[in-house]
Amino acid sequence: MLFADLGIDDTIALIYSYLSEEIELVGVVADYGNVPRSRAVASVHYLMKLLNLKDQIPIIGGAEVPMTAEQPKFYPEIHGEYGLGPIKPGMYEGIIENFFEIIRLIEIYGDELIIVNVGRLTSLANMFILYQTLMNKVKKIYIMGGAFWVPGNVTAVSEANFHSDPIAVKIVLTYASNLTIIPLNVTDHAIVTPEMVEYIEYKGRSKLVKPLLDYYYDFYKKRNPLIKGSPVHDAITLMSAVHEDMFTFRNLPVHVVTSSTGIHRGQSIADIRPYIQFEETAKKHRIAFSFEYGMFFERFMTVMTGESFEREKD
Repeated sequence: MLFADLGIDDTIALIYSYLSEEIELVGVVADYGNVPRSRAVASVHYLMKLLNLKDQIPIIGGAEVPMTAEQPKFYPEIHGEYGLGPIKPGMYEGIIENFFEIIRLIEIYGDELIIVNVGRLTSLANMFILYQTLMNKVKKIYIMGGAFWVPGNVTAVSEANFHSDPIAVKIVLTYASNLTIIPLNVTDHAIVTPEMVEYIEYKGRSKLVKPLLDYYYDFYKKRNPLIKGSPVHDAITLMSAVHEDMFTFRNLPVHVVTSSTGIHRGQSIADIRPYIQFEETAKKHRIAFSFEYGMFFERFMTVMTGESFEREKD
């Protein structure tokens, strides 16, 4: 099940899940984040229709605002008005699936279910507030978020998902078991180059990838003229659920700064002090600090093009 605040990289993750034979997508929770929730819901419905998955996968309305009780900030300059770059599908006029459909999916799939959260953590935190026992039945949870000793993308130290609702992050860190964090340390380097995009377009498995990633790359080039392509933060997080061998992990206590203002809001902190003897009950989470780009290239391109790829040499 995918929790997403639909943006371009969320959409690439959804397309990847559709094309991959290793992933069975059983539900999408559409949250506020890159765009308002209403537009995220509309875009997921639009995408599911294009992929001929309409009415096959529950599309659930997630959170509209963060637990900080603030009005969220949206990012149309990065992701487009609907999170689909230049594409504007228009508002969805149908009925939005009830949030508590999540409960039914957990009860159906139980310890086979993996949750991948690639957006704000508000909806996920609400599930832990309301249904801790049920959430502990979930096999694994992967979240895209945080930045450990690397630059943030909202402040100098904070990543967007953690910065937007640090209270929700704290709740998830406190109560989640079997949690893996895929931070900017990894996702900033999961680059899809223009040459990769052109070849995906040529192979024709998805005609959406090029307009989406061209739009995304235009933004990133303006911010960093030296960047070689578009980082697909959410696709690599989704891939981590089935390809853990790509990553190097460490299990560490993790803290998030929950102050409402200032540069440190949403900062993710891992305690790496070697001289501290943590209690056996101290909560630790698995963090991905690096990955092998060649394996990412091979697997991403194989799925997106439908042909076998060899690993790109570093």
